[in-house]
Amino acid sequence: MRTELNNGREFELEAQYGLPESLPAGEYVIWQGSPDAWRMAKEVFYIRPVIAYFMFLMVFSVFDGIALEHTIPTIVISAAWMFALSVVCIGLLYCLAYFTATTTVYTMTNRRIVMRIGIALTLSFNLPFKEIISADFKEKKDGFGNIPLRISPTTKIAYFHLWPHARPLRFNNPEPMLRNIKNVKDVATLLTNAWASENKMAVTQAPVKSPMSNPEIVRSGLGVGLSNDLGLT
Repeated sequence: MRTELNNGREFELEAQYGLPESLPAGEYVIWQGSPDAWRMAKEVFYIRPVIAYFMFLMVFSVFDGIALEHTIPTIVISAAWMFALSVVCIGLLYCLAYFTATTTVYTMTNRRIVMRIGIALTLSFNLPFKEIISADFKEKKDGFGNIPLRISPTTKIAYFHLWPHARPLRFNNPEPMLRNIKNVKDVATLLTNAWASENKMAVTQAPVKSPMSNPEIVRSGLGVGLSNDLGLT
């Protein structure tokens, strides 16, 4: 089900929204989503430290002008220029986060996950459930969160091709990650059930180390599946 997505004109020729080609017979979409733009700005592009930095520069310019005994008009003009520069820089940074989020579509079908990413150069990554070894999720208080996917070592994807849709600092074995998605716990449950169904495994309620509980996929007694602490099971 597709909710709260941005479908710009640059993608109007897609065979199916968020997908490079139409799905084959027997495959269907069970969820689609996009990252939240403001959370991308905060967590990926670190916009809040940048805002704090420019605020410091503005305050410093005022106190510096006072210390040097500049006239009030000179101090005001200096602060105004610094404010204008900060607005431009922060605005460009937020625009980058916004377009990164709104051009991204994560699609979950009953057989795979497809990630359409990229602003100027669009890439699509197909991640069949049979190639996904396990996945984690981390839910925040507002219900948003990330779902990193541990994939088979035979599936080679460069970290910098995935970024920022990759688990941080996993360079040797990059892990694609669904970033800053709404209702992440519900999406994780959908992924658990779809993954188990495709791989013909049982889904049981099992405790995890995190205070919250979440269905785990269990195979021959091994913890292979979803947990809501970021340590892979």
